Amino acid sequence: MTAAATRPGSTTRGLLRAIRPRQWSKNLLVLAAPVLSGELAEGDVVRQTSIAFVAFCCAASGVYLINDAGDIEADRAHPTKRNRPIAAGIVPQRTAYVVGVVLNLVAVALALLAGWELAVVVTTYLVMSAVYSRWLKHEPVLDIAIIASGFLLRAIAGGVASGIELSQWFLLSASFGSLFMAAGKRYAEAALDDPGLVRRSLTRYTPTYLRFVWTMSAGLLIMTYGLWAFELADDADGSPLFVASMAPFVLAVMRYAVSIDAGVAGEPEEIALRDRVLQVLALVWLVLVAGAVYL
Repeated sequence: MTAAATRPGSTTRGLLRAIRPRQWSKNLLVLAAPVLSGELAEGDVVRQTSIAFVAFCCAASGVYLINDAGDIEADRAHPTKRNRPIAAGIVPQRTAYVVGVVLNLVAVALALLAGWELAVVVTTYLVMSAVYSRWLKHEPVLDIAIIASGFLLRAIAGGVASGIELSQWFLLSASFGSLFMAAGKRYAEAALDDPGLVRRSLTRYTPTYLRFVWTMSAGLLIMTYGLWAFELADDADGSPLFVASMAPFVLAVMRYAVSIDAGVAGEPEEIALRDRVLQVLALVWLVLVAGAVYL
């Protein structure tokens, strides 16, 4: 460990990197249910959804710190993860554990402000993350399921916090979308020169199997969203905007699949932040859905 790494300022900056604020974009999934329900503009919904967002930011950052502290030796042998603040020695392992636990407790406390239901969702996320980190990340199929569940719980949290009833189509679309991204993440990791160095479960996957999973998930995601869009159009007195939203939605799935197929979808939030075409498609989709819901 260098002298610079031990300075308080370096540790603070290292912690800010270690909590991975760029990955907080995934927590925007809590907005899905309020937006699609047409209730996002209501004051109580805004407050409750904001609490859910902040709670998941704290929970996710706490999980990152604890996981990185526990995987410190493996990360130091990894070609890119060795540069993470904890593996690089910028943030002491003990400090990472303490701050991680504090953030997890803050997440649950914040969730309780929005109701015990949200607290249950956040606690479930934390428990699943702990079980994943300790055991299931080495188990093929189960590891993908846990990663997908993390995305799904974020989508559920927005509805639970705001008291919005989640339709079966919303849950199905969110589930297959989560599985699509999780399988794409594993596909990217399996494309590394030595995937076994990243995690043991990757040695038990083949590229064709992972391609099957993310291809299947993409197809089911498009199908369920399409059926949902037609149902929403009927409920909205025949508004064509829900059906029209299928076009940017399908194109966005296809665009994201390009990154998966290229083996660069290891960090979904990075794709979302740098792919301008994907961002435009998402904006067009949002405008169409908002027009159908709020006009």
